[in-house]
Amino acid sequence: MSDTTLSVGSLEAQPGTKVRGTVRADLGTLTVDIPLTLVNGTRPGPRVVITAGVHGGEFTPIDAVVRLTTLLKPGEVRGQVIICPVANPPAVYQGRLNVSPVDGVNINRVFPGDPDGSPTERLAAWLFAHLVDGADVYIDLHCGGIDQVLRDFVGYRLTGDPDLDKVTAELAGSFGIEDVILGVKADGGNSHAAAARQGISAVLVEVGELGQRDGATTRRRVDGLYRALRHLGVLDPDDSAPAPIREWVWAAGVTAEATGLWYPEFSFDADVIGEVAEGDVLGRIVDPADGREHTVHAPAGGRVFYGMHGLTVAPGAELAAIAVPWDPDGATRPDTLRTHGAGVAPDEADPRP
Repeated sequence: MSDTTLSVGSLEAQPGTKVRGTVRADLGTLTVDIPLTLVNGTRPGPRVVITAGVHGGEFTPIDAVVRLTTLLKPGEVRGQVIICPVANPPAVYQGRLNVSPVDGVNINRVFPGDPDGSPTERLAAWLFAHLVDGADVYIDLHCGGIDQVLRDFVGYRLTGDPDLDKVTAELAGSFGIEDVILGVKADGGNSHAAAARQGISAVLVEVGELGQRDGATTRRRVDGLYRALRHLGVLDPDDSAPAPIREWVWAAGVTAEATGLWYPEFSFDADVIGEVAEGDVLGRIVDPADGREHTVHAPAGGRVFYGMHGLTVAPGAELAAIAVPWDPDGATRPDTLRTHGAGVAPDEADPRP
């Protein structure tokens, strides 16, 4: 039996126990209560941290990890599992958007955070110091928000460490999701990128769109988490064969250059999901005052993996992200990736929020 106590702040779980509660984080001008579940297994194994609710308006990940919390039994667990269903309470409960209503900051642009910065930067620093840092594996769950269509995918960052990249690639392929998108560098402020720079095997998992919270999508998420935990040896393996995967790399991030009403024209139809050629019309932004149109073209061919579904947009709003099949021999090297408008998020190789 493992003899290691699992603790985060004031919460403690002895070996063979599961503890649920909250830990208070001081963000300078305010404090927030972070809900956590600590599952401390009875046998040695990895420490796995799972977060949801990093952004507002992404409901299915929260629903899925709360269900996982109920289902996991310490006696079946090897190692330790830390589950945080609402990592960013201001955005989840007040904003329901990628940015926090407290300071207008997208937390998934500022990891590993700044303990002396804005409230959201301090929150990122708290999450990184108390949850992510020290983990063996980090799984960050997202979905298309209330204004986004999205095709399911798993993302991770290449670090240049062949052993770490191999382990993370195998983890990414364990969720039963067909599409895996590589970030060609581990820079920027995404939580999984910051974790990768720390030597942690870290993935971003995107399942669901439009903030949906239907039972089928939630079950798909929980099933994927169980697959991953079996792969990691946290739970006993089963006889299911690994699902085939396709590897992609980001080719272009498309952002709005005008204020107006957004009418997308790319398709998420099951047979031609988001396939576009360079120069194709992705949609039009219409000025509601005079009816003038600003046409948005695809700066590169490939597949649209997520896109804006909301009606109103302003300059800099993310309209779409396009990926192309990964060629490890160099046809999709970092210096070939292209952007349009404000393009790929600043200092990031991956346009996903």
